[in-house]
Amino acid sequence: MRGLRAGAAVAVAALVTALFATAAGAAQGSRDERFTASDGVELQVTLSGPAPLSARPTIVEFSPYGDGSGSLDPGPDFNSLLVQIRGTGDSDGRFDALGPRTQRDVQEVLRWACRQPWSDGDLGLAGFSASAIAVYNSLHLRLPCVRAAVLKSGTFELYRDLLWPGGVSNLLPGAGVLALIGAPAAAQGLERLRRDPASGAGIVAGLTQAGIDGGLRHPTLDGWWRRRGFRGDVNHLPILMIDGFYDVESRGAFQAFQALRRDGAHLLVIGAHDGAPAGTDGGLAAERAWLEHYVRGVGNGVQSQPAVQLWLGNGDRENLLGGDFTRYDGADWPIPGTKWVPLHLDPAKSGSHARSLYNGRLSLAEPSARATPRYPAVPSPPNSTDPYNVAIVGPDGPNQIAAAYPPFTEMNMAEPQGLSFTTAPLSRAVESAGPLALDVRLATTAPQTSIWAVVSDVWPGGAAHPVAVGRLSSDYPGVIASKSLTSDGEVVQPYGDYTHRDPAPVGRSRLYRVELWPVGNRFAAGHRIRVDILGSSAASKPGLPAIDTVTIGAGSGSKLMFPVLPGSDLRAALP
Repeated sequence: MRGLRAGAAVAVAALVTALFATAAGAAQGSRDERFTASDGVELQVTLSGPAPLSARPTIVEFSPYGDGSGSLDPGPDFNSLLVQIRGTGDSDGRFDALGPRTQRDVQEVLRWACRQPWSDGDLGLAGFSASAIAVYNSLHLRLPCVRAAVLKSGTFELYRDLLWPGGVSNLLPGAGVLALIGAPAAAQGLERLRRDPASGAGIVAGLTQAGIDGGLRHPTLDGWWRRRGFRGDVNHLPILMIDGFYDVESRGAFQAFQALRRDGAHLLVIGAHDGAPAGTDGGLAAERAWLEHYVRGVGNGVQSQPAVQLWLGNGDRENLLGGDFTRYDGADWPIPGTKWVPLHLDPAKSGSHARSLYNGRLSLAEPSARATPRYPAVPSPPNSTDPYNVAIVGPDGPNQIAAAYPPFTEMNMAEPQGLSFTTAPLSRAVESAGPLALDVRLATTAPQTSIWAVVSDVWPGGAAHPVAVGRLSSDYPGVIASKSLTSDGEVVQPYGDYTHRDPAPVGRSRLYRVELWPVGNRFAAGHRIRVDILGSSAASKPGLPAIDTVTIGAGSGSKLMFPVLPGSDLRAALP
């Protein structure tokens, strides 16, 4: 069903946030402690809360980002406990990339915290990015005294949600995460060395090994990766998941909600790493209200709110950040009643102003003609083709550049490297939210190539604004049918099989199913929908240059499965 319009939602959020800010003006207390894990390794923990510190519900966060890295102030009725993950910050031991030993630490710390004099026995969990991943990875263990969790962004499967999406190495973000973890460890290194001169070697060794294992030693989804992802849930906690359509870990929260919704999970897609729309609080009031209800027992009605709340951009990410959005609520994800419309890759010219090597059409009807356009599989500019990785560093310059020079993040700069397929102008607005799938028949001249697909909102002036991206290594044509999402007999979210490589025969085509991460956009009347196929983002691990050939048209099976929300009709919007 429809949600509140933007103005009403913003007003309610601002009022609740203001009330919390007023109440939170009391003096704060804080103290550091050392927790000793079962293997003898000491972890640095910091307790904070209203002074004097006393028995209260306590919100616990496990962070690899050092002192002061807590992501949520839960409000004046809670204590907060920040736990620095082993091998990071001022904690001893070796970082194990949020693997089994860190997961055991999560369980042991919670058991200890439940019995401390500053805890009343009711614990909640908070997490953003890596600290959310630590929780998802640990849910197969019994987590003592925990009543609920608030998790922002974070991966459900570290391999496919962040570091190897589509089996393609997400090189720069992986290196960036290790740098963000290593910097606090270095900054707190002097204090740690004073306490234990031998601890520095373990810190360096753990971070180095994590980089080697995650980036080089385990390119397929093997047991090492499976131990660093969701492995089941014995806790059945009500979890509030907050995400953004352009988040660098966007896929994770959607998958987590689908797996855990029976336990009362809610999903707010308002923004995380990618930033929140202007005029909103980014979900802060909802986070606090969730903990108030499920940890403190306050009857505030959060459990009765729509389980899925979406902030759709009106045209692109920049508009969304600027506060130009459409709200849409539903009871589940994907939104019940969503229809996936097949848009065929058609050899006929689109009539748009695409600057690509081949300007084809996206058609409702399967074409009678057939063609085999080709493009060079060379790195594409990430500022255009990689909105997820751009968004994570957006506040550090890209957002300002895009505001001053909009073509910086538009697809028109990248299109000359690839193929484009575009609909006719829409006769009415179309609201779209859900995962997408691109079925594409492709051959390559190299032993391996990376297929990169970008869906854009093409404005009447011809500027193409990227709103969703998919990627797939040609080494992985297989799909696990039992875990793929289907609609009307069509796969609309392929669950790729990355457990083993199946290299493409050079020069011979085969059908690939490319998963595109969920889109959330309102395509206005007069706009067009476009998909570009080109070389992988330069933020990914480079491969061998190649010429890729795509077979389109009659009998090829090349098509885009496009999600349309209830209340919109894409077929009626196209001639």
